[in-house]
Amino acid sequence: MPAICRDCDADVPGVVCPACGGARVVRHGALFELAMGHVDCDAFYASVEKRDRPELRDLPVIVGGGARGVVTTCCYVARLYGVRSAMPMFKARGLCPQAVVIRPDMGKYLAVSRQVRALMAALTPLVQPLSIDEAVLDLSGTEALHGAPPAVVLNRFARRVEAEIGVTVSIGLARNRLLAKLAAERGKPRGFFVFGDEAAAVLAGEPVGVLPGVGPALATRLQAMGITRIGQLAALDEGAARVWLGDDGPALAARARGEDTRLVEIERESKSISAEMTFSGDLSTAGALEGELWGLCEKLGRRLRAEELAAAGVVLKLKTAGFVSRTRSQRLANPTQLPETVFEAARGLLAREVDGTAFRLIGVGAAPLVAGALADKGDLADTQTGRRLARQSAIDTLRARFGEAAVQRGRGLPKTPPGR
Repeated sequence: MPAICRDCDADVPGVVCPACGGARVVRHGALFELAMGHVDCDAFYASVEKRDRPELRDLPVIVGGGARGVVTTCCYVARLYGVRSAMPMFKARGLCPQAVVIRPDMGKYLAVSRQVRALMAALTPLVQPLSIDEAVLDLSGTEALHGAPPAVVLNRFARRVEAEIGVTVSIGLARNRLLAKLAAERGKPRGFFVFGDEAAAVLAGEPVGVLPGVGPALATRLQAMGITRIGQLAALDEGAARVWLGDDGPALAARARGEDTRLVEIERESKSISAEMTFSGDLSTAGALEGELWGLCEKLGRRLRAEELAAAGVVLKLKTAGFVSRTRSQRLANPTQLPETVFEAARGLLAREVDGTAFRLIGVGAAPLVAGALADKGDLADTQTGRRLARQSAIDTLRARFGEAAVQRGRGLPKTPPGR
């Protein structure tokens, strides 16, 4: 059966690589025939933080917000204690009180993501990013270019990312996007899993929640019908699937059989970019809420500039102390990347919501998005945009050189209590 050493690409007839002595081996009958790869960075944010702070290597690390926030991600050490992404921070701290908690640094993570994607682009033009730390690649027809089949190319890629960028990835290899994604989720971290014709049989006994798109609500609905395993779902023919599950039923049953006809889409536009925070204590006054809103607008502006996008509209998100969400939006006269422009629009939306209600969360987003080249053009009557652009450029330059805290605007400084 075809097999390669994860550490040197050598053929491995047994358990240990005869070339380098390594024991990390990937083996599958269709190893050199499959070309759809799924790349998923391992605990991405936490891995970047551990790369930059080697003293944290063996410690549990949680990336997330304050006491009332949630876990953005956590390393595999923290996961041993039961910590999981999206878990409330108070619960995560209770499970792992010794964890090192780090606030997310999206600018840093985006920079690392671009490095990983640049290495992907060298493998094939058919790369579709799915998130900041995940992408699908179609390597069909690239064997002559690389002098090796896709399995070997992806294996080399994983080692190169680890050596040059300092984070690890897991690889899934299969005949289609669905199975490649499911394969990448197995054996993490530093995994390489292959799904061939045996995939449907392997998956048949697993819970339906393993399938992408089957969330808790749909899983509960399926359970009420007596369907708890993927194999049960796969056994439904098109007619039965439609009767039981509606118009989406046949497609869902096809996914359970491992069928997927989606192609890799080279261009996949982001629909929105946002930033939000949960307060340590509920806020109800305009001044307090605006103080937090400004910081989020600065963060949003940085992401827009980093991704060369612009906001053609602004979305304000609020969540009350009773967990009721409010979302308000406004189109802008001209697209922008400037935090002041976003803040002015968001502050106007906020003013209409400040009615004594206590809020536990605030967020601001950019939607729809347009190309960054369209941002902040102004017109002959506009005397402010040019000045704002020059000021923001100077601030960005100073922060890039001396750090984010090097330059602070007055509205972003902590408020001094009266009498001090």
